[in-house]
Order: sequence, then C-alpha cells, then structure tokens
Amino acid sequence: MAAPDMRRIMLRRAISLRNQRVLVVFLALMAGAAIVNALASVYFDINIKMSSELRTFGANFYVGPGKEHTLPEKDFEAVLMAAPEGLINAGSPYLYGSARSELERVALAGVRFSQLGQLVPYWQVEGDWVGVDFDDRNAMIGRTLAGRLELKVNDRLTLVKDGEKRSLRIKGIIDAGDASDSLLFIGLPLAQAWLDKPHIISHAFFSLNNRAGEVEAFAGKLQAEHPDWSVRPIRKVSANEGEVLLKIQGLMGLISIVILLLSTLCVNTSLTAIVGERQKEFALQKAIGASTQSIVRQVLLETLSIAFLATCVGCLLGFLLAQVLGQTVFSSGISLRGVVIPITLALALGVALAAGVFPLRRIMRIQPASVLKGE
Repeated sequence: MAAPDMRRIMLRRAISLRNQRVLVVFLALMAGAAIVNALASVYFDINIKMSSELRTFGANFYVGPGKEHTLPEKDFEAVLMAAPEGLINAGSPYLYGSARSELERVALAGVRFSQLGQLVPYWQVEGDWVGVDFDDRNAMIGRTLAGRLELKVNDRLTLVKDGEKRSLRIKGIIDAGDASDSLLFIGLPLAQAWLDKPHIISHAFFSLNNRAGEVEAFAGKLQAEHPDWSVRPIRKVSANEGEVLLKIQGLMGLISIVILLLSTLCVNTSLTAIVGERQKEFALQKAIGASTQSIVRQVLLETLSIAFLATCVGCLLGFLLAQVLGQTVFSSGISLRGVVIPITLALALGVALAAGVFPLRRIMRIQPASVLKGE
C-alpha cells in the first residue's frame, strides 16, 4: 500500500478513536477562528462605520475670518482645493444678515442647500429640504421664527428692500434645537445679492473624515498657510474621533490576542493528553523502524488537518457573528473582505503549531523499550 494511503488511514484512525479530545481541539480552534474572523472583519470596517456614525453629529470643522468679519468666497474654494482626496464629506459657506419682510425683520442665512443635509443631519424637518444651491424661489425656516410669523409649510414669505420684493415659498420648517430655529435659510447666491455682499461669506462649516487625527493635521496645515483665518475643529464632535478609533482597534486586537492564547492553551492541553494516550502506539512505530521525524510529521498532519477544518467552519461563523455585531452596533452589515480569511487561517494554523510544540517534543523523547515495558 502506498505511503500516502497509509497516512490517510492513520489520520482517520487517530481522529475516530479519540473523537472526544479531537472534538475539544476542533471546537477550541473553531471558536478562536470565529472570534478572530469577526473582530478582523469589524476592524477593517470600523473606520467607515465610526465615521458614518459620528457624522450624524454634524459638521466637525470650522473656517472663518481671523480679524475681519467676513471672508471672500474664494477662500472656501481654497479649502476644498487644499484638502486631500476623500477628506471632505460635505461643506458649505454661510452668510448671515438681516432682512426686512412684510411682517417684521428676520435674521437670514445664505447656504449651499445641496451640502446642508450632510452638515446638519440631526435637523428634524417638517416638509422638504431645498435640494439645489441656485434655488431662489424656496426657503427653509426655523420653527421658532415660523411660529412667530405664523408660517406653515408651503406658505409664502415676502422680503422687501428699497421697493423690491422677493416672494419665497417655505419648503421646510426646521427643528434644530439651537440658534438655527430662529433663522430663515435661503440660497447663498440670493443672500449675497439681497444683502449686497457679492462673493462674500461669514464663515464655512465642513464635515471631514477623521481617521488617525486627520482633522487636527488639516487644521494645522491650513492655519500655517493662512494665518489670517480662524481654523479649528469643532471639539465636541471630532476632537477625539481618531483617538477613539485607535483605542477601539487596540481593544479589538487585545481581545483577539487573549482569545488566541486561550485557544493555544486549550489545544495544547488536549494534544498533550492525546500524545500521552498514544505513547505505546508511537513507541511501537519507532520499534518497527519508523523515524521520529515521520511520527512528528504524522502528528503535525493530523493537527493541521483539524485546524484547517476548524478554521473553515470558524470563518463562516465569524462572518455571521460580524454581521450580528454590525447590525447591533452600527445598524448595518459588515463588508466581506478577502484579506480577513488568510489572516484568520494563518493565525489558527499558528495557534495549532504553537500548541503542538511541547507535545511534539514529548514524542521525540519517547524511548520504545521503556514505554513498551510499561516503565
């Protein structure tokens, strides 16, 4: 019979005769692989998930005038040009002023409506958002101001200036819980024209990604290049975002290490017991001419075969666990990333090899004569 066939027979025999201990090894490696796979999947997705979660708190970056009261609108475009690709999620200039309506004077803000939804996602809006920047027929109004003027959605508000009138339809009523509730929001071009401030803004807000402290780094770069600007992250939203991500990733790495160590200990204990039970078998193999190296290879093959099967099952369970974690924490699924599978496989096989070091050394020290005589 060919040697490979004999190895397969011995592998099946070793597994079938010691199925309880083999099951313990299998379950330990499977559980370790599943948890590592799940944590690795979340690890590679957490930047995107956390950034998406933190963006719900609104803008996290401010650029405004230093000593002056306003900025040229081109400075806003300069910020967009200076930002690395993918850093800015959204950004809008703001121009504030006061205008007279047919009812009373109102405070207004000119904005880029196309960006506003991403900058203030926490707004509760009755009606609809204004969707385009150049819309000069619709406006949005804060709930406090709307209540004072007794305006509802689709009502009209007329601005008056030097005999000129501009009628605006109220498309949405804003409930922000801050000063925005007392403002009338109109398109930036209309605000600049109505306030006689062409190409002028009061300041700008941005929503930036903050992987590994990118917001702080970008703020430092802009401040160095434009000392006449006031550039700052909005601390309550993003100051520690990068640190939080690093700490969470570090915690996940630590948990993975602990799980792998526990799996190694469990597998080592089971393999040691298996080797102890098979001492006479190994001694007999040595007595009839088998080399120590061939026996070690045989045990390694058995261990790695179990580890490979356990890892395959563990990867499947780990992906399912990652989806549970994603839905529980982020209310969304976790992406399947190809790099996670080889990482999990390498770690699981590494655990199996590390756990087998002492049992294999024990095999190498077996003396056939002593073992077979029962000493």
